[in-house]
Amino acid sequence: MTRQEHSAGGIVLEDGRVLLIRMRNLRGEEVWTFPKGHIDPGETAEQAAAREVLEETGWVCEIGAPLYTAHYSFVRNGEPVQKDVRWFLARRTGGDGVPKTPDEIFGMKWVALEEAERTLVYPSDLEVLSLAKKL
Repeated sequence: MTRQEHSAGGIVLEDGRVLLIRMRNLRGEEVWTFPKGHIDPGETAEQAAAREVLEETGWVCEIGAPLYTAHYSFVRNGEPVQKDVRWFLARRTGGDGVPKTPDEIFGMKWVALEEAERTLVYPSDLEVLSLAKKL
């Protein structure tokens, strides 16, 4: 049976730059991406996006308009997974910039949108970035 997973994340834009985090993918490779994570029971997608951005970057953000919903599937531990990720625009309002999950986050940087385009590897991240650039 295919497992269903629902996640949310934030695209944190500031002064023409976007916030990226470096984490490990399922193959153990380090990749640059946007902060995101699972929506917990009883939590809205917006609440999950704010919580995940805070946990993974240390920045408190105000979650804005929905930007994009990515749908994809993959296999984890031999089990098929169907996943959707709801992406929201986010604006930094506070925090200390210290990730609360240092065992999961191996780097963080603010980059110009053009550099993000060269740095991101996931097709859905590139799609989200292209929508964010239009704003």
